[in-house]
Amino acid sequence: MKIKIRLREILAERNMSQRQLALMMNLRPNTINHLCSDKVDRVYIRTLENICEALNISIHDLIDDDHQ
Repeated sequence: MKIKIRLREILAERNMSQRQLALMMNLRPNTINHLCSDKVDRVYIRTLENICEALNISIHDLIDDDHQ
């Protein structure tokens, strides 16, 4: 099973930039950029919780598990 963070897609749906989210969350833009890439192999759970709070979404909206 492959787990994917759907942050890039969610931001595109909302016409929101990575920079806007970084500013809203008081995070470094590089952190958001990394989470939007396909190369994420580690992430703090608290960071995911904060993203969900900032975007008013559930963790199920943010994470997709590919059953391949």
